[in-house]
Amino acid sequence: MNTTRIAIFIDGGYLDVTNRDECFAAKIDYAKLAIKLAGGIDILRTYYYNCLPYQQTPPKVEESKRFAQAQKFHAALRALSRFEVREGMLVYRGSNKKGEAIYVQKGIDIQLGVDLVLLSAKQQISHAAVIAGDSDLIPALCVAKNEGVLIHLYHGASPHRKLIEVADERTLITPGFLSDVLYGK
Repeated sequence: MNTTRIAIFIDGGYLDVTNRDECFAAKIDYAKLAIKLAGGIDILRTYYYNCLPYQQTPPKVEESKRFAQAQKFHAALRALSRFEVREGMLVYRGSNKKGEAIYVQKGIDIQLGVDLVLLSAKQQISHAAVIAGDSDLIPALCVAKNEGVLIHLYHGASPHRKLIEVADERTLITPGFLSDVLYGK
């Protein structure tokens, strides 16, 4: 591949938690975020991975509202230029000691890894911007690097140590980092 091109991979659940816990739940403009992450490199596509919220059968009113909001958000992302939304499943895993439901995302990391490896192996990209913190992505990042792709990891305060080691470049997501990609800025 003679072209310099980037694909952006966003683990939406990870970014949501990082944003909530470390950046005061800033309202992110994802089109602006993609441009910032690309750093002037031509964007092939931005991939956003997340799950729709869990709903009981039949769903409670609050669950239905939350589900509809998430669907609307995913539709808005799909309407953005060069954006692709990949949805996993949210699986109920019981309750914690406080009686609060525990839900686990399924299929997100593998979808992100497969997309990264395929684009790398087919020489569709020269760079990858990855917002994630999970060690499950390490093999995919290693394969992409072996294919010559430069990996820039964007992460919260405590990503997996090995994930940090594997990335070529690293940027901590802070309120300052997000300040110019918010709605109204």
